[in-house]
Amino acid sequence: MLKQRLDELLDRFPRHRIAVLGDFFLDKYLEVAPELAEPSLETGRVAHQVMAVRRSPGAAGTVVNNLAALGAVQLHAIGAVGDDGEAFDLCHGLNRIGCSTSGLLRCPELLTPTYLKPHDQNVAGLSGEHSRYDTKNRVPTPPAIVDQVTTELERVLPEVDALLIMDQVEIAECGVVTTTLRDRIAELARRFDRVIFWADSRRFIRQFRNTTIKANQFEAVHRLNPAVGEEIPLEELQRLIPKLRIENAAPVFVTCGERGILVSDPEVQLVPGIKITGPIDPTGAGDSASAGAVMSLCSGATPAEAALIANLVASVTVQQLGITGSASADQVRQALVTWKSRNPAA
Repeated sequence: MLKQRLDELLDRFPRHRIAVLGDFFLDKYLEVAPELAEPSLETGRVAHQVMAVRRSPGAAGTVVNNLAALGAVQLHAIGAVGDDGEAFDLCHGLNRIGCSTSGLLRCPELLTPTYLKPHDQNVAGLSGEHSRYDTKNRVPTPPAIVDQVTTELERVLPEVDALLIMDQVEIAECGVVTTTLRDRIAELARRFDRVIFWADSRRFIRQFRNTTIKANQFEAVHRLNPAVGEEIPLEELQRLIPKLRIENAAPVFVTCGERGILVSDPEVQLVPGIKITGPIDPTGAGDSASAGAVMSLCSGATPAEAALIANLVASVTVQQLGITGSASADQVRQALVTWKSRNPAA
């Protein structure tokens, strides 16, 4: 890709209206001072001392944050959360970056999914993290809530250029994106054929139809608990992806870390990534890649061009330690310079 072509695509980003449907979490970071730890007078156990609290939208909210950083002019959150303080903090964070939360239902029967992340202050990256505490809904989402979410989705679709579906919850039927909603999304994708439909799912990516899907290398082969440092051979993925493309009836993107992204529309092509030197934090890398790819597709990029920009965005965000990062258009431009220097034959 030439710089002129990248500029052409990026200059169109501020025109785009995007809806994000799915599982919105609150990321809540506790900045802990290890040197101030003291024993509890009541139990004798360590009482960790929190010096600051940071809150930001997570899961589907991470995608919204990346879309905002890339310049989307209009953003809509669609889903269901609890009617609690976490929901207040989540909606406040989304509103602060210009995202409408009128489609994010407040439901007293639900918990607002939350990732509670204690972290030693002044220790960058994963080495400073404590064990995480997760709050999730672990009972099936009531059908009435799914119906309300579907109504909100149908209300917003005529107003947007793309819909990102973020299917974060791995417990079947316990998230916003249930089997019923996936079936409805397949129907709506045919009905609203001018809208780009893009789905990312940790566990159920094969249940989407008529929707561009993005899976990481392990999700693509349904490897649920990969070992640290494990990689799926590219040859295995290249054999599998055409079958996924036929089943899904829409393009397939498979992220492979620093090796890049395999894209099929319908021929399989590897778009190289960027090998990063130094420490990285991969949290949210796939979400930032999705944001970059969808904004590019809305701008008229080919799937291969969208995959390249997805790689560029992710290469920026993984270098932001201890936070779920985002990338600006100028950072994407600089990342292309790095990419071209490391892929001279591309």
